[in-house]
Amino acid sequence: MKDLAITPYQLFKKCDDGLVSDMDGEKVMLSIRSGKYYNFGQTGGRIWELLDQPTTVHDLVSRLTEEYDVDRSVCERHVMSFIGQLLREELVEPVHDQAASGSETE
Repeated sequence: MKDLAITPYQLFKKCDDGLVSDMDGEKVMLSIRSGKYYNFGQTGGRIWELLDQPTTVHDLVSRLTEEYDVDRSVCERHVMSFIGQLLREELVEPVHDQAASGSETE
């Protein structure tokens, strides 16, 4: 997958090819497609949970700054980096037709 410019209001959704489990409060995943194992950690695991429904970086950052003591700009930078990694690994994908996703921003 070539690099995609990630914007705060671009919708993303999970790709459905992984087995996910909780291990000591951290999310771990095995990608069926690639055979790779991922440890998302606690915060990455929380982002993964929030991606159960198509959502934007903006909405992810809003939720995380409510739940964690973190500066919004720092959080946004880290979330965008994490989403970029998930995109490169083909674990998430952009939702191109936002009206068809059924997602609403908060």
